[in-house]
Amino acid sequence: MRICLIFNPSARGERARHWAASLRRFEKDCVLRPTDAPGAARILARNAVLEGFDVVVAAGGDGTVNEVVNGIADVPGGICQTRIGVLPLGTINVFARELGISSEPALAWRTVLEGIEQRVDLPVVQLSGRDGVQPRHFLQLAGAGLDARAVELVSWRLKKKLGMVAYIVATIQAYGGKAHRVKVESAGTTHSGEAVLVGNGRLYGGNHAVFYRAKQNDGLLDVCIFKRVTALTLVQASLAVLTGNWAKMTGVDYLQTAGFRASGATRTPVELEGDPAGELPATFSMAPNQARVLAPLHRSGEHGRLPT
Repeated sequence: MRICLIFNPSARGERARHWAASLRRFEKDCVLRPTDAPGAARILARNAVLEGFDVVVAAGGDGTVNEVVNGIADVPGGICQTRIGVLPLGTINVFARELGISSEPALAWRTVLEGIEQRVDLPVVQLSGRDGVQPRHFLQLAGAGLDARAVELVSWRLKKKLGMVAYIVATIQAYGGKAHRVKVESAGTTHSGEAVLVGNGRLYGGNHAVFYRAKQNDGLLDVCIFKRVTALTLVQASLAVLTGNWAKMTGVDYLQTAGFRASGATRTPVELEGDPAGELPATFSMAPNQARVLAPLHRSGEHGRLPT
């Protein structure tokens, strides 16, 4: 099995340094490919597929995973022929948490070498850009409106220091700005709100099961549409996340759909996996069971742990 491991050698913070010291231990089992600029992981992943690697591993956060997935998808047939591994090096690592991949380097690497292949759905969003409409893939989550504006405002320094708290601070800042109005059209129905969250798994922002009905292989996107975002909404959402009672949130339309179109009355940002991705309008669709990801061999009843 030929493995290509893509990582950011300049990643900062204690967690990054801890992982960087571990990567060299894996070198005998793989080829290490360091990134040198934003977007480089996508190019390296595409080249790895063209070179015939069986597995491409993203060592980083959800943004790095997203770049690697899109690089693999850039090659015709790449998603079908290449397996995806994850070493969680980021601040929150939502996709790794969804799969139950350990944050310990040795255990995460065992998942790459000994884990099982799991087929998951691969959402696609068509976004307009300078070069026309471009497809972008994501594995875990997306957002538009307030959520995406918060991603634009989040402080890197605060994110490294406080993790999810940095996003809460950015959300409060975004709330203080001009409200967005997003229209969602799906299967003949129309919904509107000030913030839209899109999930391909259960988790958002850590171990918070915001998309409580979601499955990674059901061919459906789970969409939460906040009709209005007020100070009370933010408090209720925070309490729902902390207590695990998201299903009881009021003022939220919850959809499960194979695809939808979203548009905004004014400039409305879009985020994918916690990184800015563009602006509305956008069309979301699903490629069921297309991505081949490596997941841990779970003990019965013990989510996310490998056997000894």
